[in-house]
Amino acid sequence: MSKINGQITRLGVMGGTFDPIHYGHLQAAEGARKELDLDRVLFIPAGRPPHKKFGAVASPWQRYMMTGLAIESNDYFQLCDMELEGDQPSYTIDTVKALLGLYTGVQIFFITGADAILEIGTWKKAAELLSLCRFVAIARPGYSMDKIWSIAEAFVINPEERIVGLGIPTPDISSTEIRKRLQRGKTVKYMLPDQVIDFITEQGLYRGSLPVKPQLG
Repeated sequence: MSKINGQITRLGVMGGTFDPIHYGHLQAAEGARKELDLDRVLFIPAGRPPHKKFGAVASPWQRYMMTGLAIESNDYFQLCDMELEGDQPSYTIDTVKALLGLYTGVQIFFITGADAILEIGTWKKAAELLSLCRFVAIARPGYSMDKIWSIAEAFVINPEERIVGLGIPTPDISSTEIRKRLQRGKTVKYMLPDQVIDFITEQGLYRGSLPVKPQLG
């Protein structure tokens, strides 16, 4: 897997399918980094996302490449391939445990959307997961965290200490919407970085069958 460079004590982790990654992901990660004084934000594309009923559209390699292209201009962002190893579904609890085993003394902040945390009851070993890291719930300004904390009370005694809510302005963009627009031949400019759009065009993604990963050398 990729190595984290430098001394890290407060590590942000942003996992997801990233099919494709877009400005909503990037603004959420940067907002959390600034608000919580994170040393680094690690982007971890899921290999086989367990909550996606039909899986990802792009291949793991393509989603990894798109994520790398999207974050390359931010020195505080780093790409990690640890969930791409193996054929088993990617679970957050396993990823967090692996990171804690690799980096002694690190405090992990798992960044995700507030709506995703409402489904915390469906996550593998939710109670243990909440004890190992803090969740960062990205919500629109004015969003109430009461419902999230109420649900989390079933898994942790003090949910307010384990889940922090951040009202960070992010664009109303989804990967699903981007894929649909591309399928219809509509523009997605300003919804995701130009270099990612170029990669999607070169690979013929979201328009038909996926190309085979090119051989190096």
